[in-house]
Amino acid sequence: MNRREFIRKTSLATGALLVPQFLKAFELGDETLPEGYRNLVVVQLSGGNDALNTVVPYTNDVYYKLRSGIHIKHKDVLSLTDEQALNPALAAFKKLYDKGYVAIINAVGYPNPDRSHFRSMDIWHTASDSNKYVSTGWIGRYLDSTCNGCGKPHGAIEVNDTLSLALKGETVKGLSVKEVNRLYQATREPFFRELAKPDNMLDENNLGYLYKTLAETESSAGYIYETSKLYTNNHTYPAGEFGRQLKSIATFIQSGMQTRVYYISHGSFDTHVGQPGKHERLLETLGEGINAFIEDLEKTNKLNDTLVMVFSEFGRRVEQNASNGTDHGTAGNMFIIGNKLKKSGVRNAAPDLTDLQDGDLKHTVDFRSVYATVLKNWLGANDKEILGENFTMLDFI
Repeated sequence: MNRREFIRKTSLATGALLVPQFLKAFELGDETLPEGYRNLVVVQLSGGNDALNTVVPYTNDVYYKLRSGIHIKHKDVLSLTDEQALNPALAAFKKLYDKGYVAIINAVGYPNPDRSHFRSMDIWHTASDSNKYVSTGWIGRYLDSTCNGCGKPHGAIEVNDTLSLALKGETVKGLSVKEVNRLYQATREPFFRELAKPDNMLDENNLGYLYKTLAETESSAGYIYETSKLYTNNHTYPAGEFGRQLKSIATFIQSGMQTRVYYISHGSFDTHVGQPGKHERLLETLGEGINAFIEDLEKTNKLNDTLVMVFSEFGRRVEQNASNGTDHGTAGNMFIIGNKLKKSGVRNAAPDLTDLQDGDLKHTVDFRSVYATVLKNWLGANDKEILGENFTMLDFI
C-alpha cells in the first residue's frame, strides 16, 4: 500500500488514532488491579467559571455593590463558613461537602495571567509559566515519567472526541474515547485490520510508526470494549452529556480498567451576557453529576481509590459588565473531591475584593501547587520532574 492510499483510507479514522504506545500492553486477561491503584478524574470547566458566584463571599458588601444585577442573594446561599457560601444551584454538591468529601481552594491562578481562553488553557494544560510555550501537557509528562517502557500499563483517557494538550507527552499520549462501541467497531473494519498487520510495521516509506499506531489502536479498542463489559452500571445519572461522561468513567473504574487519569470537560462558562440563569444551570449540572458519580463509586468501594479535581482556565472580572454578565478575569477556585482527603472544607480565605489588580482578583495559590500535591501525594509521582520545579505542597491530601 502506498502513502497516498494509506492517507486516504485512514482519514476516516482520525478520531480514533490518538493512542499511546503503552496501550499496546492492554490485553484482556485475568489480572486484577493491585490494592491502592489510585485514579484521578480531572473535570475542566471550559470558558472561565465565575468563581465569585460559585463560592460566594456572602457577607462582603463590596461583592453586592459591584454585582448589583447578578449577585447571589444572601438569603439563598448555602453557607459554608461565616464568610463564604455555595451558589444554591450546587445543592447536590453541598451534600458531598457536608460529608467531608470536598476541599475548596480559593484565588487559584498564576503570575502574569493571560485572559485569552486558548492561551490561559494552554498554560493550565502544560503547567508552564505564562511567558513560556510548551508542547507537552502535565498529564502527558506524568505518562512519560511513569509509563514509558514500564512492564504494566498506566495511562490516561479523555472522554471526548479530541485529545487535550494536557494529555500529550513527549513519548506517550493519552487516548481520546467518546464512544467505546464506535471506536471498537471502527477498528474492526477490514481496511483497518489490513493496515494493522505486523508486516506493515517495517514499511519502507517511513509509515511504520503510523501502522504501529493503528495496531495499537485496534488492541486498545478491544481491551476497552471487552473490559468495560465486565461491569454493568445501573446507577442513575443526570441526563445530558456531562452525566454520560461521568457514567462512562465510573464504568471504566468499576470494571477494573488499568487507567490512572480520566479527563472530561463541562461548559461553556463564558458568561459575558445574561449570566444569571445560565451559570446556575451549568453549576447544577456540575453538582448533580459529580454527586451521582461519587455515590456510584461509594457503592463498590471504588471511591477509596478515586480523587476528583475541578478547575477552570480563569475566573471572571469582579465587577459585572453592562450586559448583565462578567468578562474574562484571572484567579478562580478549584475543588478537590474524595473520601480520603486529609483536610476538607474551605482551605483558604476568600479573595480580597478591596485589593484588586486592574479590576481582577489577585491569585494567592499557584495552580501548580495543586498539581504538585496531587502528583506526589495521590499518584506517587515525581512532581518536580514532571512540573520542572518545586512548588509549595498543600495540605488537602
